[in-house]
Order: sequence, then structure tokens, then C-alpha cells
Amino acid sequence: MTNSLFAASAADLTIERIRALAARPDQVESLTLEFKREYSKSLVTTIAAMANTYGGTILVGINDRAEPGVERVVGVNAQEMIDKIASTCSEKLDPPWEPAFFTVPFDDGSGLSVLVIRVDPDAAPRPLLIDLKAPIRLSGQNSTADRDRLLKLAREDPPARVLPMGQSVMAPRLGQDIDGKPTEDFILRTGINLPMGEAGAWRPLSERSVSALAQALNGSSLRGALESLGRGSFSRSTGFRQLGHNRSRTARLVFQALSDAPVQHPVEAVVTVNLPELHGSTSVALMATLTVDVIARVRRYAASIEAEQVYRYPVPDLADLLDDLLQTFADAAVVTEIARIADIDTALVSQPRELHLVAGGHVKSLLYAEGLQEIPDAGASFGGTFRANPALDLRVAAEREEQVDDWIRQLGLDAGLTGMEALVGRYRTQSMPTARS
Repeated sequence: MTNSLFAASAADLTIERIRALAARPDQVESLTLEFKREYSKSLVTTIAAMANTYGGTILVGINDRAEPGVERVVGVNAQEMIDKIASTCSEKLDPPWEPAFFTVPFDDGSGLSVLVIRVDPDAAPRPLLIDLKAPIRLSGQNSTADRDRLLKLAREDPPARVLPMGQSVMAPRLGQDIDGKPTEDFILRTGINLPMGEAGAWRPLSERSVSALAQALNGSSLRGALESLGRGSFSRSTGFRQLGHNRSRTARLVFQALSDAPVQHPVEAVVTVNLPELHGSTSVALMATLTVDVIARVRRYAASIEAEQVYRYPVPDLADLLDDLLQTFADAAVVTEIARIADIDTALVSQPRELHLVAGGHVKSLLYAEGLQEIPDAGASFGGTFRANPALDLRVAAEREEQVDDWIRQLGLDAGLTGMEALVGRYRTQSMPTARS
């Protein structure tokens, strides 16, 4: 399942899109996707299983497997199929509940269609029982919830499932030198939590998958933003590579700017993948985490080569960094490799919804003024926690830009500065002709 298919409006669900999905040789049944050639009793079990887990899509009228010489998209009588499924849902599910149905007709006048069934776990009255059992979804198949999982389903608060994978991340901590002073200008952290497919939960990280993620990160917009943030403080960098604490269930990929000055790494970025430890866990809903830390020391670099030199970060550079950071989480190559590590569909690789900024000094002293004015007696700010608007799709350039602008304005207000809104407006107007998609 792709993000576009799962989230597409009814008008955008076309037979061409479905045929393209079915034609992909790597597109098999998974945690949130199932193909059905025709109606079967197990179809309603799959509906309940997806509702009790992460949701998903069932495509009826498509053969389970792609075979040479065999047409995979065969179609069904959609209305007849909807009637059968709705009747069985009413009869078998406890409590009775129906998913959303979308009919996608063939374009050849045959009267056949592919029936798209969308299972939204936030709309379902969980747990959904069938024959007094609560089915759940594993990687490409259905299973039954154990007692622990069933109790969690019964006790969960429905509003808490708005972000079903929990997108909070821990705030970073600054390093300290021998005098107890911070060793960074600031650290920016964001991240996501990921459900684990059956295979991903049990197997260790593979060197191939970690290397593929590093390659995808090096090809993303994040690397360019990191180099721009350095503002000439270095002439070369390592690119993302494994460095430091890497274990069978932990991968640490590090980008480092290289300098001959006392501050050897004016800019660093650390991407950390942590798979859940299985020892002592009885929960089916195991979660992995992926965090990105951007570590800036350009101000300290400038002071190390000229004691009187005071560097301040241009606000547009920070805006570009935030935009590229969010864009990286939507990058198709990056998302594909994250999904492969967790053994899940790309649709379950969520967008960052929280960002932390921790500064080694007053935020207002880190920013290049550009018309910013201090509010008298406003106090000091050493960073903050920034929440994303859940209504915005950060894969869309305009909506991502809107989110970044909101964060930059919040940064200015929290730091006791006025003029940030006008500064952001000027920057956007000046960058419009060369705006990145």
C-alpha cells in the first residue's frame, strides 16, 4: 500500500492507479494490505484484524499473487460484493461495524470493478470481536490477540488513537566541557515511532538495510541543508555512515562536517534507529523509534579561530534546515528503507509531529538580527518544544512551508523578539522564484 492510495480521495482512486500497484513485483500482502480475488469468510476476519491493529486496505477483485501470463486485476460485481460483506459484518462482528467501501470501475465497459475497502482503526469500536475472539494483523496474515493485547484494546482511550503510533520524542541533552559549559550552540531533534512487522520484530538489523538507509539519507535534502548551515566553516564532510554505538537492534548513522580548527565538527547530524527489545515483552504492538539530531557548533567554531568573532545564525538558514528535515521524512527512498527495516508498509512510516530545540545560550543571542527587536523584560529562552499541526500534510511543499513558518514565529516569540513574522514574510517573498518542491 502506498501513502497516496491509502489517503487518496474517492475521485483519485482510479483503475490505472490500482493496476500500477498490482503490477509491482514487490507488492505483496502485508501488515496493512490484502488482496482478495472474490468474497470469502476470511475477508471479514481481515477487516476486524486490521481494525484491531493499524488499519489498512483490502482490494477485492485482485489475485493474491502476480503470476506470469495471468491477469492479476480481474474485478468483481461491486454492489453484490458490498452487500455480502456488509451483511456478514452485521452478523459476525461484535459490535456490528462496517468499513468504508469505494468502487473503482474498469474502463472497458465490462461492468466489473475493484472494490477498495478502507479500514480506519480510529473509526472502529475496538476491540472488534468475531466468534468471541479479537483478530489482529501480523505481517501479511491474521492472528488472534492474546490476553494482554485484548485488555489493552478494551482499555484504550479512543481520542488517544489520533496519533496511533505515538509521535512524542525525548528532548536532547547538551554535552558539557570540563568546566561544565555546553559544547554545542544548539541541538535540534525530531523523530517518529514505528510499528513493527512480524519479521522486523524478531530479526536483527542487517548491514545491507542500514547501509541502504545511509545511502538514502546522503541522497536526501537533509545533507544539503547541513552543509548550508555550516556557512563555510568547513570544506568537506563524511556523509552519513555508521559511527559509535551500533548493535544488533540499534543503528547510529552520523554526518560530520570536518574542520582543521579546534572545533573539528561545526555541524553534525545523528540518525538513530532503535528496534524494540523482545526480552520480557508480551505486547503484540512492539514499537521502533527513529530520531534525528542536528548538532550545530558554528558559533563555537568562529570563536575558536578568532576570539572576538561572534557568529549568529541567519533565520532563513534555520527555516531551510527545518524544511529539509521534514522533507527528508517524506523522501521516497528514505521512507522505503525505514519501512524495510521495520518490516512495515511505507504508509505506516508517519510524519514527525514534535520537534525539540535545546540551545547552549539564549536563543536571541544565537540569531542574526535582520530587523528583530527585543521585547523589554521578556526574559530568556533556551529553546522549546514545537508541535506540528496534525491537519497539515508535511509531504506537500506549501503545507510544509506553513508549518516551518509557524515554528520560526514561535521560536521568535518564545525568545522575546518581535519582527519575526515580517522577516519570514520577506524571506518567503524573496525565495518564491526558486522555491523548492
